[in-house]
Amino acid sequence: MDHDLIVITQAANTGLTGGSVPGEQDYDRDIVIVSTLRIDQIHLLHDAREAICLAGSTLFALEETLAAHGREPHSVIGSASIGASVVGGIANNSGGTQLRKGPAFTEQAIFARVDEHGQIHLVNHLGIDLGTDPSHILDRLQRGQWDAADVTPPPPDSTGTAYAEHVRQLADSPARFNADPTFLHEASGCAGKLMVFAVRTRTFPFEADKATFYIGADDPADLESLRRAFLAADEPLPISGEYLSAHAVDLALTYGKDTYVSLKHAGSRTLVRMFALKSWANGVFAKVPGLGPSVADAISQKVFALVPEKIPPRLVEFRDRFAHHLLLVVSGSQRDATAQLLEEFFAAPEHEGGFFECEADEAESATLIRFGVASAASRYFVMHRAKASAMITFDVALRRDDTDWLEVLPPQIADQLLESVYFGHFFCHVLHQDHVAKQGVDPVALKAEMTALLQSRGAAVPAEHNVGRIYPAPEPMVEHFRQLDPLNMFNAGVGQTSPRKRWA
Repeated sequence: MDHDLIVITQAANTGLTGGSVPGEQDYDRDIVIVSTLRIDQIHLLHDAREAICLAGSTLFALEETLAAHGREPHSVIGSASIGASVVGGIANNSGGTQLRKGPAFTEQAIFARVDEHGQIHLVNHLGIDLGTDPSHILDRLQRGQWDAADVTPPPPDSTGTAYAEHVRQLADSPARFNADPTFLHEASGCAGKLMVFAVRTRTFPFEADKATFYIGADDPADLESLRRAFLAADEPLPISGEYLSAHAVDLALTYGKDTYVSLKHAGSRTLVRMFALKSWANGVFAKVPGLGPSVADAISQKVFALVPEKIPPRLVEFRDRFAHHLLLVVSGSQRDATAQLLEEFFAAPEHEGGFFECEADEAESATLIRFGVASAASRYFVMHRAKASAMITFDVALRRDDTDWLEVLPPQIADQLLESVYFGHFFCHVLHQDHVAKQGVDPVALKAEMTALLQSRGAAVPAEHNVGRIYPAPEPMVEHFRQLDPLNMFNAGVGQTSPRKRWA
């Protein structure tokens, strides 16, 4: 405080929208960037029903820690989230593939904030008595030193949250997006406007017995009707329902092959190391004249193109037969009811399509292809830099009652794009759109035009990756930021807000 600085806190990732890095803004103070990667401890509570995750802990580490206890975290890792931090997900109110769980949210956290008088406070809302001296509190927190009697009881154990009933309501508003005032509470949705040291999150029983169904259709309206049939059914919601187009499958198998093959044959731990090595190598190559920051990606693309990989025949058949695909995962106890619903749905004359229940290899392959889609467009961009100007990405929360869920771009926009990929969390109506703009196109202006189109439909943009330095924060989110950080000291300028002291 004595030096009148801006503080930006970073963990494992800095965000697809630049939410934890300085932007090109009119800052009036020096900036200090603080890395939390060394405080990465995870402490389990109440037979692993809850976890205390320090600021540098990752979803990958939490998932591994919980696996030994038959539990899983709120978010289940895909290729895009390997390395993402637990606190980052909370700070961004991120969602994910898990339909029953809703946004990452907690009211229990420990953080530092600076009040309107410039006084710094350590606020302990973890529900754990750690004493009163700040240095003592943080030391005990990192070591996990407390008595069971000092910890408040856990919430009721379940495989989901109240979000499941919320998403069933076909209202004219999105189901979840990270500026939703319902989920803005202290650390949750803070976007770095607090220095969060740890969060307390619930965990969920791992369902070992699952059934995976692969569904294909040519008409997007058939998938929307199927979505509504599941939402209205007198059964628990599916665990997940992931949409991907046939074109997205092709791109994943071509440009996301390193992700797909590495996860399938080497596992997540190896892929984490591979990503780290690739990032390091790109950093080295970027300093060599004539090479640039994506040489390692190009090498990986060429190497993995030589690796033979047999895709299960039924997945290939559906890729060739249907334009739109849905990867549906349900509890094992719902296997028969789900198969019956799908049989009756596609037997009706007004619906066309097909499905099959996946065998183990098919389920694994389909899931990994879906993860590969998340990195396919960025790899496509790297391999076509001579023709491309930039990536234009969206994570958009459509209205729950939106029937025209699959975007059809007007020609004046589509003609400016080299490539477009659509995939996402179908039952929540949260979709990802990755576009590659042609050389000569102004990507900032084009993104603004595309954003306006989405918002005119009642959609919320962004849905999961937070406002960062790209999007203007809506007024409820700005008010949340102002209450947390009246001096505008932490992560100033996020959400295109004022980067200046006291929000000047």
